Amino acid sequence: MKMISKSNQIGNFRIPKENNEDRTRSEYISFGRPNFSEEEIEAVVNTMSSGWVGMGSETLKFEEELAQFMKAPFVSTVNSCTSALFLALKVLGIRKNDEVICPSLTWCSDVNSILYNDANPIFCDIDPQTLNVSTKTILEKVTNRTKAVIVVHYAGLAVDVKELRSNLPGRIKIVEDAAHALGSFYEDNTPVGSSSNMTCFSFYANKNLSTGEGGAIATNEETKNEIIKSLRQNSMNVNAWNRFVNPKSILYSEIITLGYKMNYTDLQASIGRVQLKRQIEFSETRTIIGDYYYNELQKLQPQVKFQKNVTDHKHSKHLFVIILPNDKLNISRDEFVLKLREQNIGASIHYYPLHYMPLYSQYGTNLIQTEKIASSIITLPISASMTIEDAEYVVEKFKNIYLNHLINKITKGNRK
Repeated sequence: MKMISKSNQIGNFRIPKENNEDRTRSEYISFGRPNFSEEEIEAVVNTMSSGWVGMGSETLKFEEELAQFMKAPFVSTVNSCTSALFLALKVLGIRKNDEVICPSLTWCSDVNSILYNDANPIFCDIDPQTLNVSTKTILEKVTNRTKAVIVVHYAGLAVDVKELRSNLPGRIKIVEDAAHALGSFYEDNTPVGSSSNMTCFSFYANKNLSTGEGGAIATNEETKNEIIKSLRQNSMNVNAWNRFVNPKSILYSEIITLGYKMNYTDLQASIGRVQLKRQIEFSETRTIIGDYYYNELQKLQPQVKFQKNVTDHKHSKHLFVIILPNDKLNISRDEFVLKLREQNIGASIHYYPLHYMPLYSQYGTNLIQTEKIASSIITLPISASMTIEDAEYVVEKFKNIYLNHLINKITKGNRK
């Protein structure tokens, strides 16, 4: 997407001012602030006024619209992406002592969903350019006990799941963690969620589509979709909406298997339906912010590095990650993040490797690329609520900190 010229204004975006003044903004630039308009507020009010706020017609419509958006045959909403990952593994038959491979550079929900199913997580390494798992890093961990793989579309860059599928034994299932990847595309330009794999999404507060909390599972198998819909509501085969919407019939629900309380609500769905309609607007905003970051910060010498394909349209730009050259700086990555926060910039870290944490340390060691990358990555704020002036301020302060903390290798004694 072309950058804004000095004569352009797009939506919230105004032209960066030529201003080198050393200033600290009073307003904090949040890492991932959601973008809610009057339309979302009105939708919530309408749902509340209807008298039905639990899982009902709004949820069903939202699921249908999600399926159309991601070109998936079936979509079921749940109360979180963590629940989506858990249910996906459950429906795929993951049981006690089965091995499930996943990256360590991810949020804890991935490994927790494995443990919830009494299976054994096996951490694999990442590709240092994509920051994603690769076919190679996964195959290195496959054993005869491996039953599934969780791939994470890190930051919004989709893993090539077709290549992975063609190289994995057919018995091994693939679950996609697409918490970052609503609006991302695979290599063949099809939307994430349209594959034949169980694909799990998040609608948490900072996600590309936010309903505060919530998640969804996309699948191409109707039978598995029906099992998920049952399991999410205590394994009842008739939901509350169907039990109560028709005053002329009485529907009983038989419970045969143990289920869970993981359903979505119409309050959330009413927000989600509006947010879904605004995805093109949101994507354009994140693209402008991401392109601005990339075009400005790639000029730094010595150069910082970026996630591969971060400027590609296939990348949803949920996160904008920079890889610092630690050996060229006299401060650590953590100190760099804190200095950005002192300037009211909500920089973050995605993630501290899970195998560093006591609870998960037994599931993986010697993940060379993960450990190397993990100490040098910084996530800059990027969201549909930001303006180009926000991005200009972030770049200004990033450059100041970076240039002020470069290691000067020329000592006084060596100068001529």
